[in-house]
Amino acid sequence: MTDEALEPSRTTYGAGWARWAWRTLTSMRTAVILLTLLAGAAVPGSLLPQRNVATNPGAVPSFYADHPGISPWLDRLSLFDVYASPWFAAIYILLLVSMIGCVLPRCVRLWGECRAEPARTPTRLSRMEHHRELRLESDAEEVLTRTATVLRRRGYRVVREGSEVRAEKGYLREAGNLMFHLSLLVLLVGVAGGKLFGFEGRAALVDGATFTNLRSSYDEYSPAALTRADAFTPFSVTLDKLEAEFELAGPRAGEPREFDAEVTYTLGDGTTGSTSIKPNHPMDVDGTKLFLTGHGYAPAVTVRDGTGETVFSGPVIFLPLENNFTSDGVVKVPNAEPTQLGFEGLFLPTAPTGDGDRSQFPGLIAPRLDLTAYTGDLGMNEGVPQSVYKLERSGLEEVAVGSLRVGETMALPEGAGSITFDGVSRFANFQIAYDPGKEISLVAAIALLIGLTASLVIRRRRLWLRVTKSDHGLTAELAGLSVTRRELPTSDLDHLERELLGLNESPERSMS
Repeated sequence: MTDEALEPSRTTYGAGWARWAWRTLTSMRTAVILLTLLAGAAVPGSLLPQRNVATNPGAVPSFYADHPGISPWLDRLSLFDVYASPWFAAIYILLLVSMIGCVLPRCVRLWGECRAEPARTPTRLSRMEHHRELRLESDAEEVLTRTATVLRRRGYRVVREGSEVRAEKGYLREAGNLMFHLSLLVLLVGVAGGKLFGFEGRAALVDGATFTNLRSSYDEYSPAALTRADAFTPFSVTLDKLEAEFELAGPRAGEPREFDAEVTYTLGDGTTGSTSIKPNHPMDVDGTKLFLTGHGYAPAVTVRDGTGETVFSGPVIFLPLENNFTSDGVVKVPNAEPTQLGFEGLFLPTAPTGDGDRSQFPGLIAPRLDLTAYTGDLGMNEGVPQSVYKLERSGLEEVAVGSLRVGETMALPEGAGSITFDGVSRFANFQIAYDPGKEISLVAAIALLIGLTASLVIRRRRLWLRVTKSDHGLTAELAGLSVTRRELPTSDLDHLERELLGLNESPERSMS
């Protein structure tokens, strides 16, 4: 047999495998399996620290330091980048394709069921649920008309055909099914859209500082795969004042009672205004939201070098270490002469009366700044990125240690310079997030719950009536059928029976 003769069979064989693969992928069973896999794949992302999370950028390095043995193996499996890993993306894409192939044809069928006429009358009504026979003295036309009127009044979709009336209601159950399946698909698309086009960042602002929505203004920035930095919503925000209140007495002393950031903003069109940003009350600028996620203190210092020149002056953000806002930070002065200066500091908003190194209260009652001074090379000219919150000590020499109250100055030995503790400002930590799929996902989730509730609560049912004439008079057969698993309620049949028997002056009734 020639290769030309074999070619059609090979094509048919390949097409058969392709159809089988598509049917398997788009089956509801496969969709459920993939959904379970996706839920399981998200577990490591919840339990392990993740990279590119602006709210806690140092989580992964800290985990590496605490678990140096297992961390490299976890990293090889992309368990620190779960939601950006190839295997998570593969599961998500397969689930999306499976849901599209499974849901769309099902939606077409459900739409057809929502618009369908009541099912045809069975040949033998005696086999249906709650079958009843009524002996009526009325005219057949009157019986059929009364039946159609009564059932329409009770919400049935009615079709009258010859000597039969067929009726059905509960179509909203199929509409709920349709809404549920479509919402599930839209929910997946919304989540995917947010992960592909959104971003998340963090910026810390001291009182009086301004944030402009540009890539360079972010302290931490985590873009999605398709995020465009040139498409940021244009605006700027100035922190006018951060107000914080703490419980002063009692068993809950020190607990925060309220903190909010008073800000002034300028939008891209020149519109200005002011607002208050509080926890769970973000500022929204065309979908870009600013959340107040934290706050702390920024001691203001003035540094003079060995020549007496002021080489640094202003507030420095110190990061809180515990609930009473004991905070640490550094001051770097690379332009000092004749040698560079660096300071490691511990700030206590309410310092103890003794020599303790922990704040006694989170409020600003008795501030103290503990400093360790260094001279030497800060390593900032080597082109290697450094954290603004840490000193690289390899090229530095410790020269002085001291504790300062507001207004006090610490002089460095050998005329290297001095540092003065001028006062304390507050800072606010903002999380800036843009998630274009969040609103879509919220609407889809609400619609999904409504559709699921409707499909579970609403009962679809069918009723039939057939009128036959005989030598003994007119006989009306009634029967019903529950399309759901629950038993057919008899209230509609009972009501219809009373209406039809009311047409008789002396009715006879038999039931089977």
